[in-house]
Order: sequence, then structure tokens, then C-alpha cells
Amino acid sequence: MADHPTDVSTAAAGPGPASPTGRATGLRPLGLDAVRLDPAGLLGRWQLRNATATLPHCVRQLDESGALDNLRRAIGEVDGAHVGMRFSDSDVYKTLEAAAWQLGRDPGDHAAREFIRSTSALLARAQEADGYLNSYVQSDPSRSRWEDLEEGHELYCAGHLIQAAVAVVRAGAGSDLLAVAGRAADLAVEVFGAGGRDAVCGHPEIETALVELYRATGRQRYLDLAKRFVDLRGQGLLGENERFGRAYFQDEVPVRSATEVTGHAVRQLYLLAGVVDVAVETGDQQLLDAAERLWESAFQTKTYLTGGQGSRHWGESFGDPYELPPDRAYAETCAAIASFQWNWRLLLATGARRYADEMERALYNAIAVAVSADGESFFYSNPLQLRTGHDGSHEDAPSQRLSWYSCACCPPNLARLIASLQSYVATEDAGGTQLHLYSAGSVRTSHGQIDVDTRYPWQGHLRLTVRSTRSEPWTLALRVPGWCTAVTVSVDGEPVDPATVDRAMAEGYLRLTRSWQGSSTVIVDLPMPVRLVGAHPKVDAVRGCVALVRGPIVHSIEQADLPPESCLEDVALDVSAPITVTDSGEGTLVPVTVTAQGLLPTAAGSSELYGAYPVPPAPLTRLRLVAIPYFLWGNREPGPMRVWIPTVPAPSTTGTPLSESKEKS
Repeated sequence: MADHPTDVSTAAAGPGPASPTGRATGLRPLGLDAVRLDPAGLLGRWQLRNATATLPHCVRQLDESGALDNLRRAIGEVDGAHVGMRFSDSDVYKTLEAAAWQLGRDPGDHAAREFIRSTSALLARAQEADGYLNSYVQSDPSRSRWEDLEEGHELYCAGHLIQAAVAVVRAGAGSDLLAVAGRAADLAVEVFGAGGRDAVCGHPEIETALVELYRATGRQRYLDLAKRFVDLRGQGLLGENERFGRAYFQDEVPVRSATEVTGHAVRQLYLLAGVVDVAVETGDQQLLDAAERLWESAFQTKTYLTGGQGSRHWGESFGDPYELPPDRAYAETCAAIASFQWNWRLLLATGARRYADEMERALYNAIAVAVSADGESFFYSNPLQLRTGHDGSHEDAPSQRLSWYSCACCPPNLARLIASLQSYVATEDAGGTQLHLYSAGSVRTSHGQIDVDTRYPWQGHLRLTVRSTRSEPWTLALRVPGWCTAVTVSVDGEPVDPATVDRAMAEGYLRLTRSWQGSSTVIVDLPMPVRLVGAHPKVDAVRGCVALVRGPIVHSIEQADLPPESCLEDVALDVSAPITVTDSGEGTLVPVTVTAQGLLPTAAGSSELYGAYPVPPAPLTRLRLVAIPYFLWGNREPGPMRVWIPTVPAPSTTGTPLSESKEKS
């Protein structure tokens, strides 16, 4: 198929991170400036914090960590040896992408614009004549190109360079960086394209980047190479990894026949995002079916309650089905972001609610927890339990967020996601507009404008003002989250037909079709009682425990909310006691808390590690048990935390019904 040329030199602000072409079926993402997130809402506040704290912090750290100097060193502008990880260039590229999305959201951000300008110029100087660009290899004459595809990350870094360049173009910030990325991509086509070397990168990522470069430029060779990389995966081209085996690289089984997510979680999930991109652009239903089949493996047997992915520190990998220990959870931040990106692509391709549900779950829990309240420190791994006496001296599993990491992949990854967060809120198609994520703000599509007034996710009340100049009918589709068991809706004061609501509960989207000409008000109420959630019996690590979940928010208990003399591991939850919700309002560190009845032993139990069964029951005393949103733990002081709480009495095997809750103002 011939290229469809695109003039990128004069491109104005365009779509966000994933933009299927017109030939791809499914939902269409909106332009960068089509959605505005109000800072009065949670997502808007996150974007503001990202712009004023996280992104500037990442830019500073690129200098302090030596990542920018590595590029200068490669061309003799700085002396010394390469410092840090061999893939440190990718930290620069992800921060560039974050700056581009920030500039697309706020064209007046001069700091972001200058960072893009100066860093693009540095990369142009560092790039070799044939397009090769990798500071680790270029800084040492003894190193050869493409000699270590298993762990060298050369194509991985090139992928992040490409994604940054596409972001800069879509933000309307020029095409200088795209010229650099295009040369790098052309070299990859020359070396690894049809007739070239049969090989894949040990860390998938370039696949989805090449598809997006194809979408931005219309050059078919980039899509062809992405498809080739996907088709070559699983043929054992990377050799047998001495520590983890081929499954670590997803190079043991071809994608089209794989039935289980395996190996390094981030690599697996980035690969699957690229698989969906290739599938929708080539019309390859078999490939899309494979992605959905692997989604079942990931989300039915290997995903944490928070949406976290990866249960093993060894290999940063997926474990066996139902192997989900809360205290040993790796749940890398980058894996949660990759999961979010993969689910976004599946949502665009299919329109199915379950993918938007998983985006929401990851966003409010596994992703949000990784950033401190001030936006300048981060978790790399995200356990669901931190034990008393935990040794947090190693950055692999610290007791509190750190300002940076020797492997700094997560902070700039967070920055680029949050900077582009508005791009994931809504979509459109020929029939209307779809809202997937709820937050205060406004959405503008070809059908009209929707202003959203809500305190979601703290409350389930949505007030939508719909304005349109169109007289012909179109459909406003509103996601009904999978956790929701009831919904009430009215349009201009008139209740929506119960049959329409019932259909929405079953299908996942409330579809309101009418002429929206003029101005209309839609009121949606999604009740948010606290839910007692149990795990599948095969998740042995949390058997006999429950978690407190409200709306999309998973809650946790911290030592900071317990009496000083108590120990978190001794706490049990009385599931028969009432649970209340306290709403303290915006402007507080913890806007909403859940309060339950806890129980503590009144005397120390046996000091024996093992003893006779049954264990004699200890006298118990009641205490007020306060649970905060999991994503906010660790912002007050380092200390123990847990999501899964032992119960007294134990829940029945048939499940525990939803608890009643009362909101207190």
C-alpha cells in the first residue's frame, strides 16, 4: 500500500497519544485541545500539579542524573564515561513527550517550549549521519550497534524518541524533532525491515511508536516494520535468557497463538499495545482476537485489586494465575501505565466498557499511588501491604516515595501520561460522543459541547450541560462503571425510560439519542456505597481478608491512623458492623475517608512462630478503623499499610453483600 503523505511541517495542535487513521474502525480520539480538565476536579488538579511540579522536577533530574550529559558526551561536548542505565536516553525522550503534551494543553508554557527546542537541537547534534542515535553505544568506541538486542534497549529508546517527536508535532511545536526521529526510524527499516535482519528488541515499545509515526506521516514502511516486529516475536530470536528464559521477553510463543501473559510485565503490556495498533491499522482481526484473549489472562487471573500488574520482583514479571501476594507485589508504575495505554487502544477498537473500567481502576489506584501529594517523589513498585519492620533501604521496595531512581523510567512516564490525560476522557464517532472518564471540565466534539460539573470520584453525582447547534439527532453515550449496581438519569428534569437504563447496566453505556439543539441538562447519579470485596479463593495470600472499595477507589489502612501502641498486623475488621463515609471536602489531603469497626487483641499472643492448632482465641477490643484512598498512603509519614484486612467473623464462602454507608458532610 502506498504512503498517504502528510504535511507535518505546518501541523497545528492535533490528536493525543494514539490516533488511529481513517481506515481503522472504532471510536475516534479527540484533539488535544478538545477536552479541558477543570483544576477544581481531581484529574484537573493532577494535571496542574504535573505542570507545576512533576514535569519541572523531571527536567531538573535529567541534568542532575547525567542523562542529558550522556548525549553531550557522545559528541564530545562533555568528558567522561556514560553514567546510569544504558537506556537513560529514554528518560529524556519521555520527558520531551511530557513537555509536548503540556505545551499542547497550554501553548503559553514557555519553559516546556524551551526544553523541547534546546533538547531537540542537542539530539540533532548527537545523531549520526545515517540516523543512529544512542548515547550508551556512541560514547564508547568499543561498543557496537545492535550487538545486545536482549538488553541493549536501542530500539526501545528509538521508540520513545519517535513517540516524543510525534507528540511535539501534534502539539504544534514544529517538526525538527520529527526529522531526527524519522531518520532513526528509517535506519531501523533499513536494518530490520523486509530483507534485513530477522530480529526483535528485548524490550518491546518501538512497535506502537512506529504505528504512531505511520499515523503522523503516512509512510507505510513504518507500519510494515511494526507488523514485522509483532510477527517475529515468539520465534526465539533473542536466545535463551540465562536468568529468566525466553518468556521474560515474550519470545517463547508467537503472539497469535499465545494464551497467557508472561514475563516482564512492562514489556508484555507495551507489546500488546503495539499489537492492537498494528491490528486496527491492518484490519487484522486474528491479531486483535489474540490481544483480547491475552487480556482475559491478565485481568481474570493476574491483576491486583488496584489494577497493578506484575506479582514478582524477580524479573519484574507476571506470576502464575492467582499468584497475587499483596506484600510482595511488584506492580511497577510503568506496568500500570502500559496497562492503561493497552486498554485505551482496545477501547478505541471495540468500544467495550471493560477496557474503560480497567483504565479507571489503574488510573485512580495503581497509577495515582506512584506520585506524592506534592508531585516530586515517586514509587517504582506499588505493594498492597507494607509490613511493620519492613526494610525500605533498597529502592526496589522503599518504605516511602523517592525523588528519583537509578532506573528512572517511572517518573517521566507518569509525567507524559498526566500531561496528556485529557486525551483519554472522551471519544466520538459518526453517531455521537462517548464519555469514558468523569471529571469536572468540558468536552468539545463535532456534535457539540458538554460541560461536566462533578466531584467524581468522591461523589457519583454528574451534572452535564449539553450544547449543540445540530438539529439532527446524535447519541450521547455515558459509561456506567462496572462497579455500579444502580443508576438514575434525567434529561431536562424528565427521568430516562427505565428500559434504557436497564440496557445501559447490561451493555455498559447509557445511550441518549435525541436532537440536542440548544442547551440541555443531563443529571446522572451513580450511587457509591462502600463495597466489601473478596478475592478468588485461589488467591491464597489474602484468603480470609476483605478490601474496602468505594466507587473506583480502593482504600487502605495505615499505621498513622491507629493508636500508637497498636500493630497494624493485629488489626481485624468486623464485617457485621456498619461502615460510614466522611466527606471532608476539597482542599484536604484526604477528602474522603471510610470508617469501619476494627478489632485488636487486648493482650499479646504467643511468641511462638508455630504452635498447636487450634490457636486459643485472644480477647478483643474494638477500635475505630479509618481507611483512606490507597493512592494517598505514605503522604503523612512512612509506616505500615495494608489493603487486604483480616476479618472477624470470616466472610461466608458465597461472598459478602454490599455494606450500607452514610455520607457525612
